[in-house]
This record gives sequence, structure tokens and C-alpha cells, in this order.
Amino acid sequence: MGGVTSSMAAKFAFFPPNPPSYKLITDDLTGLLLLSPFPHRENVEILKLPTRRGTEIVGVYVRHPMATSTLLYSHGNAADLGQMYELFVELSIHLRVNLFGYDYSGYGQSTGKPSEQNTYADIEAAYKCLEESYGAKQEDIILYGQSVGSGPTLDLAARLPQLRAVVLHSPILSGLRVMYPVRRSYWFDIYKNIDKIPLVNCPVLIIHGTSDEVVDCSHGKQLWELCKEKYEPLWLKGGNHCDLELFPEYIRHLKKFISTVEKSPSQRFSFRRSTDQFEQPRKSTDVFEVSRKSTDRREKPRQSTDRPEKMKSLSNNVDKLEKLRMSFDHKERSRRSVDYHEKSRKSVDHQLEKARKSVDRLDRIRT
Repeated sequence: MGGVTSSMAAKFAFFPPNPPSYKLITDDLTGLLLLSPFPHRENVEILKLPTRRGTEIVGVYVRHPMATSTLLYSHGNAADLGQMYELFVELSIHLRVNLFGYDYSGYGQSTGKPSEQNTYADIEAAYKCLEESYGAKQEDIILYGQSVGSGPTLDLAARLPQLRAVVLHSPILSGLRVMYPVRRSYWFDIYKNIDKIPLVNCPVLIIHGTSDEVVDCSHGKQLWELCKEKYEPLWLKGGNHCDLELFPEYIRHLKKFISTVEKSPSQRFSFRRSTDQFEQPRKSTDVFEVSRKSTDRREKPRQSTDRPEKMKSLSNNVDKLEKLRMSFDHKERSRRSVDYHEKSRKSVDHQLEKARKSVDRLDRIRT
């Protein structure tokens, strides 16, 4: 029964170009594989890779001399490497990354038939090739999944805890949810991204067009809500399912994202802050709650400064002023004379307010 269901799902989910948009030829002089009709490039390699399910897939590796990251790109439906080739070269140049793209089993010149399980084996073969043939490390790899490619991308990402990042381009919640607004996952559904994305530990960027007629933008938005480590998403107004690369914001946002995730973990805190700003309406954000507690703790000293009529309160204020002045390296020392009561009170209020703004994380974010 499971095999029948999987076969039926494959008929609805996979649409490999027929005939393929390219051919594989072997150069007589060098013995290198070439992707016809494209001219040979010194920085591009064409490969055939065996998978654990017995198929052989075609891969394209585009090398960039200044790259510190490698993009493993799982393309969308109704496309193959011939249609993606020029885009891969352009992305490598503009993003300054190495890029590995591959055809799923049954797509292009890859052997076998398309299926959910085959695509999982396909991306594993591509990832293994990056590690063994090109020396790429897990922490230097960014997984990029477009449309149906979000399925194998998230399946692999959920099992690689040290990944640098993930990009989801017009992603799906699951195969069944593209056709029906179901509220639970069924055993016969395919690509259950909605269940896997909470397991991804690295930064995730989601890009989706607001006018997508194939996969509604709500899929991307719901996946973003479920991310552990969110990056500011890109909702392209008027963008459809297959034209997001044409928007200037697309490449700008990708550049910014890759630049951010290539920084050390301590430096990457800044992008978390920017995401928290985006999330301000959400009350479940951890940073929001922690900052709120910090604010509550600092309300108490303010109440004590509002009672200058009591000598005890004044003494406390002078002590606090002295500590604050020491911490900020102010030249003035605390005045001990009660005659300067009014001047001390104003200075205390001023310094407490300044200290609160400098240490209060919530105020910094709101500013």
C-alpha cells in the first residue's frame, strides 16, 4: 500500500522536463564531461555521482576563487541542470560562493525515477561529494532548496547540526498541503517540512513571492514561524513561483544573509537583533521577555529617587550616584553635603536614566 501511495504522490509531485534540456558529452582530448550546449568553463566541473539507492545523478560544481562558503542547491520542479546552469554561474559570481547543483533521479540525464526517497539519497550523494572531493566542511555549507527542493534540503539540514545556514526559496509545508489545507500530517504525505524545520539548528532565510499561485506565500510564512534561528525573511511583493530571481531585492538580500552567516557566532548576534526587531509584535520572543525583566528590575531605584523628603532615601541616592559615576568614569565625585540636596537629586535622576538606557537591552532594540 505504501509503495502505491508513494507512486501516486510522485505523479503529482514531480515534473521532469521531457526531453531534458541538455546532453552529456565527453571531450575527446581531455576526457572531461561537458554539459551540451554550454561551452566549457575552467571553473565548472560536470560529474556523475552514484547514490545509495542505485541511481546515478549528474552534478555541476562551480568554483569561485574567493569563496568561503559552498551553496548546495536543490532546484525546483519542472527544471533540470540545463535550465539552471546560467543561474548557477551568476549566483556563484555575485554571492562569491562555490555552488554545487544536481539533478534528481529521473531528471535531466540522471538515471532512475523521481521519488521522495530518491531525492533524499540524491542530496546525500551531492553532500558526500562536497566533503570527499572538494574538502568542504559541514560548517561551511549552505543548503539552498527551491520549491520541491525544500524537501530534500530540510531532510538533510535536520540531520546536520553544524551547518552554516539554510535558504528556502518558495518552500512547501508538505506535498499534501500544497493541494489541501490539512491541519495534521498524514503517513502518506510527502516532504513533511512542517515537522522537520523545528529540528534545524542553523540560521534560516525564507524567500517567497506574495503572488505565488503554485505554493501560497502562507507556506513560507508558517515555516518561518517554526524556525529555531530566524533570519529576516524576504516576502517579494508581486513575486510568483518562478520569477523571484528577477527582483533586485533577491540578490541583495541573499548577499546580506551570506555575509552575516559567514561571520563568527559572536559577530552574528547583530543579525539576531535585527530579527528580534522584526518580531516585536510577537510576545513569545525570548529576548523580549528577558529585556522586560531587566526593565522591571530597574523601575525600583527610580521609585526611591522620587522621595527626596526622606533623609534615608537621599543617602541611598547619593550612594547610587557615586557607583554610577565610577562605572562611567565621570570626573565628579559624589557630594556629601545635604545642602546640595536638590542638585544631587537632579543628577541622580539624570544618571539613572542614562545608565538604564545604556544597559537596558530592550531600550537599545526599540531605539
